[in-house]
Order: sequence, then C-alpha cells, then structure tokens
Amino acid sequence: MSTPLPIPRTRPTGDPAWSPEAVHILGKPTGAICNLGCSYCFFLDKEQLYEGDRFRMSDEMLETYIRSLIDMHQVPQVTVAWQGGEPTLMGIDFFRKSIEFENRYRSPGMTFLNTMQTNGTLLNDEWCEFFKENDYLIGISIDGPRKLHDAYRVNKRGEGTFDKVMQGLRFLQKHEVEYNVLTTVNRMNGDFPLEVYRFLRDDAGTDWMQFIPVVERVDEHGNPADLRGSYASDRSVEAEQFGQFLTTVFDEWVRNDVGSVFIQTIEAAARNWAGMDQSGMCVFNETCGLGLALEHNGDLYSCDHFVDPEFLVGNIADASVADLVAGKQQYDFGQDKLTGLPQYCLDCDVRFACHGECPKNRFIMTPDGEPGLNYLCSGFKQFFSHIDQPMRIMIDLMRRGQPAAAIMDMLAAEEQSLTDAIRRAGRNGPCPCGSGRKVKHCHGAAATSALPRTMPDQLGTPRPPVTERGKRAAARRARGEPMLSTEED
Repeated sequence: MSTPLPIPRTRPTGDPAWSPEAVHILGKPTGAICNLGCSYCFFLDKEQLYEGDRFRMSDEMLETYIRSLIDMHQVPQVTVAWQGGEPTLMGIDFFRKSIEFENRYRSPGMTFLNTMQTNGTLLNDEWCEFFKENDYLIGISIDGPRKLHDAYRVNKRGEGTFDKVMQGLRFLQKHEVEYNVLTTVNRMNGDFPLEVYRFLRDDAGTDWMQFIPVVERVDEHGNPADLRGSYASDRSVEAEQFGQFLTTVFDEWVRNDVGSVFIQTIEAAARNWAGMDQSGMCVFNETCGLGLALEHNGDLYSCDHFVDPEFLVGNIADASVADLVAGKQQYDFGQDKLTGLPQYCLDCDVRFACHGECPKNRFIMTPDGEPGLNYLCSGFKQFFSHIDQPMRIMIDLMRRGQPAAAIMDMLAAEEQSLTDAIRRAGRNGPCPCGSGRKVKHCHGAAATSALPRTMPDQLGTPRPPVTERGKRAAARRARGEPMLSTEED
C-alpha cells in the first residue's frame, strides 16, 4: 500500500541532504514472523537478520516510533502503516496503544491515516470493529480464485488458505471497513488475468485492486539470494507474462469498469500521463527514498524491499526519524533510482511512465550489455505502449471536464462501427481496419477456438525455514507435535 507524498524540499547547494515534509514508513511489529508460509515470500527469510529475537515490538519502541514519526511531519496528515510478516499476530491491544500514542502526541489539527496490510486469516468481528471505529484502511492479500490463490499461498503445514482469507474479507465487508485487495502476480496466476480480475470484481466484490509482480531473486543454483541474486525463480512472473496480464486486465477494465473499479497501476499511469509530480506508486516515480521500513526493534531501512544490512539507515532509539531520513545516506538512495538508469532506459519512449520501476528488479543486462535493466522491462514496455492511446483519450476527457468513464461508450461505438464496416466490405474486400489484408484474412477470419486452459490443481509448498528456530518448528509440525508459544502453527 502506498500514499502519495509531497515533493521534498532540497537544501542549499553544498548540503546534499533533504528535508522531506512527510514519509511513508511500513512498520513491521512482528518483523518477518508470519502464520503463513507462502512459497514465494522472500521476506520470510529476513528472520535470519534477527535470529533468536522475540520479534515483537515493545510498547516503549512503539511510543518512541509514533512520537518521532509525528515530530518529523510538516503536513497535517500522518500515515501510520503496519505490515509484516503478519501484523495481526501482535494482537489488538498493541494497535489500541498505537492509537493512544497518536492522540497523546498529535499536533493541533493533525489527522491520521492508519493502514494495515494483512493476509486476513486471523480477522474476526473484534478486529473489524476496531478497524471501523478507528477508520483503518486495510489491504488484504488474495491471489485470485481458490486454485490460483492456493498455488502458492499456503500455511506452514502446506494447507491452502483461500477459505480463511475469504472469511477475513467477508468480516471486513460486514463491518464496512475500508479495504483494498493486493494480488501478487506470479508464474501461476499470471496466465489467468481475466479469471483473476473478474473473480476480484465479481466474487470477492472489491473495487480497488493492486497487482504486485512477484520477482524472487535467486543465484545460479536457484537458491534464494534476494538483492544479490542475478536470476529470477521459477515462481516469479515472467516479464512478457506480466505485461500481457496488465494489458488484458486493462482491456477488460477500459471497456467495462472505468469509474467503478480502481486499479493502482492504471491510476499511477494516469497520473504520469497527466504530467503530475507523483504517480502515487513509488516504483513509477522518478526518484524514491520517501518509503522506508521499520523493524520491530527500531531499525530503520531505506525501503521495504531493501531490508538488508547494507541499507540500514539507523535505529530510532538512537536518532529521530527526521534526522535519519534527512541524512545523506537516504537522500542518495532515493536519487540512485534516477542516476542508476542505463542509457537504454534514458532513451526509452515510455520512461516517463515507468522510470525504471523498482531498483530491486534491476538485475539484467540491456541489449547493449549495460547492467541495471529492470527484469520486467519488456513487459512494462508492452503494457505502457498498449495503453497510450486510451490513456490520452481519458486524460483529454478529464481536462475538458468530462468523466474518464465516457471512453467506454466511445470504444463501444468504434467497435460497432468497425463491425458494421466489416459486414459491408464482405469477405473478399479490404479490411476496414486498414491492415491492407482482405477481411477474410483479418478481422473476418474464422475465430479459432482456444485450447481450454486448466488452472493449477496442486497446493504450494511452504517456504523452507532459514533459521534454527524455524527448522525446529518445521520438525515439530512434521511429527504432529504441538507448537511452542513462541512459534506460529
């Protein structure tokens, strides 16, 4: 989940640090600890950074964080965002205390946007009553219909999680909690864009979607290697596969759902096509550095995707959030997103929309052999090129004070006009689309029946533990023994 932020003010020449008016920090009160074992979740491996820790943010650290976060904000709204691991493992009382600290340290006129990203399996009436009472925005992770969701999203026993996640979604809907759905696009569900989109729209009943590509970096032997991996795992979505997924979803959306369903990637693209300063998604902004991650012990990292010793900014028990964020290390991290682009990207005609996407995915070579090309580059080029004309139409409509949804009638009229022209031209006439081919070899060609596609029918394999604690817990599960109080079943 992301929140558009003000453009930071730079300091006078000679001082390269910056003075952001606000930041977006993903707080991880349980670190990498989660009750699920999703096959592709690289973040579960981050447990080894703090092996032997309890992985629970203390009340003292929570108070330090909320106070310091409030102090650094120069804007009237503060976003307090929680993620994991699985944040609900902390229990409701932890988040009640967070609200108490917000009220204790808030400045006059200050408001808060409280958000949480959750797998949804632990949600119930009590949780959702709390969310509703405190105006939380909840992101819930669903990878599509049952077979696609359970292909990778399993618990640590290897059991599918679809039913529990959908139960959590229904609790959110029952209590009218504001929520959106986050769908990771991977090698399995990446081949079923319409099935995923229509399930989320029609069965799940959501009108706000995020599609996040799974890019799990591995070494030459296929072992997880995170930021140091030069290859993508076989669970990762392929570049062209992701481009086709987004393109297919867009074509369905632009003909049927403009104005009623909101898709984060499309919303971000619209902002970039309109020439706005920020897209609302850090990955599609020219620079970054305003979205950090806070571990349970107060360690602040440059980004949620860079929770790594190399990108540790400091600990908020030793320095304020404002001082850590404003330092040269974080400033340089954000600027590297732009300055690290290869020439191939700088010359690209859709760079204004992509900006090289997330630096964590820049691990392949350009056609010229220059390092630093985004693994998903070809997919993004396909998608952004495909949406160019309809995006320009929608931006033009809005600039003329008309709703973007008017494009649906325009496209329907164009398609009907083409259909009528094809009928008049006859099978041997030139196709009205302008291809230069006869109708019978172009739009009038007999439709070939596509081979039926079968969704995967197997459950995912839980991600293997990397710490001794995790390995001992896995062995106890295998033997059917009860879990200890410090472990998640």
